[in-house]
Amino acid sequence: MGLVTGLLTLPLAPVSGTVWIAEQLAAQAEREMLSDRALRRQLVEAERAFDAGELTLEEYEAIEDGLLERIELLESQRRSEEGAH
Repeated sequence: MGLVTGLLTLPLAPVSGTVWIAEQLAAQAEREMLSDRALRRQLVEAERAFDAGELTLEEYEAIEDGLLERIELLESQRRSEEGAH
């Protein structure tokens, strides 16, 4: 960026910064939603596999416990991040 261009666009710097922050927040929210959604989808798939007889009760419960723990961790992180802001 040249000196003249930098001076001419200087008044727009706060707007550019605000737009960048908004884009970053939206991207992070989307990543969190997709993670949560993916974990819930895996839970549904495990339930389907158990119902179809592809998993034993013990296998299903182990998968379910792990997924629910990860979902709870994500929700806890989300709550603590919201509380920090």
